[in-house]
Amino acid sequence: MSEDLTLDRVQELIRRGPYHQWLGLKVVALHDDGIELTATWREEWVVNPERRYTHGGILAALVDVGADWAMVRKTGRGVPTIDMRVDYHAAAMPGDLTVRGRIVRMGGQFSTAEAHVYDAQGKLLASGRGTYFTAPPKG
Repeated sequence: MSEDLTLDRVQELIRRGPYHQWLGLKVVALHDDGIELTATWREEWVVNPERRYTHGGILAALVDVGADWAMVRKTGRGVPTIDMRVDYHAAAMPGDLTVRGRIVRMGGQFSTAEAHVYDAQGKLLASGRGTYFTAPPKG
């Protein structure tokens, strides 16, 4: 449907959301079955000042964004999340993060996608899978 979407156009679509702006999201690559983004680290992400690791909610949000926007070439837009699960693999220390999202199954109404979050050294920090409402908008 939207294979002609450019990286710049997807960046523009994602950055419309103030939360996405706050996350410092940048589209790095688009694929037929996915997307790669980076998130610019912020001091506000720290949950424990002594240990300095990033709050798990930020990682969950990045998993959701990566999985959701993996379908942009098929839908032309972000889609609502119906259900999502996240696994945490390691503490995310200060530093920018990479998110790779991939379509698992594209359906007419409901689709499944997954995403992985990595630190700058390529260490897996979190992964997850979600179900998304991908039916075309009415009207």
